[in-house]
Amino acid sequence: MMSVRMLAWGLLGVCATLAAGALVFLLLNGGDRHANSVGSPALDAVFSVLFLSYPVVGAAIAVRQPRNAIGWLFLLAGLGAALEDCLLGFAQYTLVEEPGAFPGGALAAAIADAVWLPCVASASLMLFVLFPTGRPLTPRWGLLLWVIGADVVLYALATLVDPGPLYFYPAFDNPLGIASLGDVPQALLDVTSPVMFLSLVLGLAALALRFRRSAGVERRQLKWLFYAGSVWVACLPGLIALGESGDVRVAGVIVGDVVFSLLIATMPVAVGVAILRHRLYDIDVVIRRTLVYAVLTATLAATYLASVLLVGLAVGESGLAVAVSTLAVAALFRPALTRIQAAVDQRFYRRRYDAARTLEAFGGRLRDELDLEMLVADLRGVVRDTVQPTHVSLWLRRTP
Repeated sequence: MMSVRMLAWGLLGVCATLAAGALVFLLLNGGDRHANSVGSPALDAVFSVLFLSYPVVGAAIAVRQPRNAIGWLFLLAGLGAALEDCLLGFAQYTLVEEPGAFPGGALAAAIADAVWLPCVASASLMLFVLFPTGRPLTPRWGLLLWVIGADVVLYALATLVDPGPLYFYPAFDNPLGIASLGDVPQALLDVTSPVMFLSLVLGLAALALRFRRSAGVERRQLKWLFYAGSVWVACLPGLIALGESGDVRVAGVIVGDVVFSLLIATMPVAVGVAILRHRLYDIDVVIRRTLVYAVLTATLAATYLASVLLVGLAVGESGLAVAVSTLAVAALFRPALTRIQAAVDQRFYRRRYDAARTLEAFGGRLRDELDLEMLVADLRGVVRDTVQPTHVSLWLRRTP
């Protein structure tokens, strides 16, 4: 057990060291982006730090549940991403910023190309098949793990020996390329890449099937992963729109890259909460608040824009229209929040809504009820309707 802990924390230490090295090269490269930059050197630094959430959660899972493969998969993803980031920073420095300052720049770029996608892809694809127990749903689904493993290994090997220009730095040839292989490596890449996408579809099918068969704690664990995935899906159209509209900036910061970087941390956090069962049962609260405040934000934004337009047309004064609209939205916040919460509870959390209505009705009867026997009967009925226990007993202490 001690050796497992040392291995997990050691891998996390390697990831942190590589991420620190990547930050050093960001500084040495003088603000120039490396070939796989997410937008700017500053955001590359934020991305590197946020991606450490994967090995951090992975180490926590591996230490507490060493037989759960998900912890080791997250450590693998973190290791691959940190290694790629550090190697590309080194390649940028020795190939572009200070050519020839250190040997091995092209080799670093070739290795970075070969490790980043297989590590991240295998961790994410296998996660869908193994979550949350670390074991496939059935032995047949275990075959998909072997397919994914073989696919990413072939992809990495084909990338390493593919002759010709480097993917990240086309001006340089791959120093590990084997010319005698001809087009074989590229043919392997053309096959292995679609297999990854097909594995993604099958992995999602396995996850959906597991959710359909789950109950109790496992169902709530799966809800956390579905919640994180839903956040990604909900934000994807906005990220695409921001990308197509160019570099949308606020205070000089690219909005799309910031949102993407923040979303990086949602998946490991959700998985860590689910597997380690820390505040596991708060998932319904999280989903409810997300629904409520998303609808509230959209409602208030639409109200504000409509108010500005109507008041501006009526008065012809833009400053007055903005002031009136701001006051109107502020006044609507509390009643809108109350109504939206009630609507969400009634539509998606019917048991909670019915329980609240039952307690409210009981409170009204409690003020007028004088008969102790009737009060006891009402109280038992309320407990049955709200908590739904298998048995109810009420003990009353008689005062002398």
